[in-house]
Amino acid sequence: MDVEGTLPEANPPKFTLPVDSEHKATELRLFSVAAPHMRAFHLAWVSFFCCFVSTFAAPPLPPIIRDNLNLTSTDIGNAGIAAVSGAVFARFAMGTACDLFGPRLASASLILLTTPAVYFTSIASSPVSFLLVRFFTGFSIATFVSTQFWMSSMFSAPVVGTANGVAGGWGNLGGGATQLIMPIVFGLICHTGADNFTAWRIAFFIPASFQTLSAFAVLIFGQDLPDGNFTALQKSGDKPKDKFSLVLYHVDNIIAEYFYDKFNLKLHTAGMIAASFGLANVISRPGGGILSDVVAKRFGMRDLRRRVLYHSWEGGIFQCIAVMIAFSLFVQAACGLTFGVVPFVSRSSLGVISGMTRGGGNLGAVLTQIIFLKGSKYSKETGITLMGVMIICCTLPICLMYFPQWGGMFFGPSNKHTEEDYYISEWNSIEKEKGLHHAGLKFAVNSTSERGRRETAAAIPTDESSPAQV
Repeated sequence: MDVEGTLPEANPPKFTLPVDSEHKATELRLFSVAAPHMRAFHLAWVSFFCCFVSTFAAPPLPPIIRDNLNLTSTDIGNAGIAAVSGAVFARFAMGTACDLFGPRLASASLILLTTPAVYFTSIASSPVSFLLVRFFTGFSIATFVSTQFWMSSMFSAPVVGTANGVAGGWGNLGGGATQLIMPIVFGLICHTGADNFTAWRIAFFIPASFQTLSAFAVLIFGQDLPDGNFTALQKSGDKPKDKFSLVLYHVDNIIAEYFYDKFNLKLHTAGMIAASFGLANVISRPGGGILSDVVAKRFGMRDLRRRVLYHSWEGGIFQCIAVMIAFSLFVQAACGLTFGVVPFVSRSSLGVISGMTRGGGNLGAVLTQIIFLKGSKYSKETGITLMGVMIICCTLPICLMYFPQWGGMFFGPSNKHTEEDYYISEWNSIEKEKGLHHAGLKFAVNSTSERGRRETAAAIPTDESSPAQV
């Protein structure tokens, strides 16, 4: 299918992975580090992983830190809210930064700007200073937006859901890994002769150091797009300059403290149990992304379903662990499914859409902690149960999602709209005259796989009809 107004490349660049007309990879090879696609993939999830470890490095050590700084339950709750509320604002801004400067510069800059807050955690001396360092450290997990933007810029429609799911899931894995890492690092430092109140402070130099290294790796080895970096492409005229145009983190904040206090466990044991929530990202978030691609390819975008299953009951520690793992698997998979849809909402404002979607997740975490788990208004058990009810209510509006070219959950696609109509509508007549819509046209052609096999088969011209020209 030819795209009107575009010319074939005289000397198309060569890539290790097979690519589509936009030079986006059509395969995801996890054990490859080939530039630029797989190198960007690994840089994105590793840097996001490091930021997650830093942001949630404090919750695995609650008994030590709260005794040293004389923190009350309200202080701990406020610090948890601060950690995720900082990311709300950062993620909205991060989307625009990606659109303007590219995911490489946006990601590396944010990581370097927030690294000092991780180091400064070691010198926190009061509840206020502890809240502030957690607030500014939380900005770093806005790198999730650059991760999703980067994957959507590097991978084609048939595999972009998988790429987003795996990169996001492995990055989120840091929320579980830090529940293991920090108690172990703390214990090793104590064995060298340091007292508890000194050891937890020294321990924060470990996540801060890795976060710093990840930023320089992104800056030095990363590439914004398959064809080059934003700045170089804009100077050459190959890319127009853009104009300025939920619950997950809450659980990471409270789960170790919950098991420590409720079941009188040792710090290492509580950390290992809490880690299972985040470690589920190894399979659940990627699984959601893979499911997004498979369902879209087989049945079309309209048959994608996002479901979050939550169930809670009172009982012993083994029942609680089982429920937590089940909850983690489903909520992480739901995140993977959601970001399998985001790349198709808008091409001209991909960063803004990614930032708003992820910022909304952080906003949900902040509101949940303020309403249900701040201070002593509700017990943790009651707060978690009410959180489950809220998740169900907030998930129901997804049923109303509708793409005119693909349909929705209850209504089929419109006969008057095609992929080309939908994506070209983002540009006005002046921008079309300048050729700014060509990338959208290519994406529209490549996104026909979202129709599903039945619709795609029905759209294939017969011998009696000539193929449609875009």
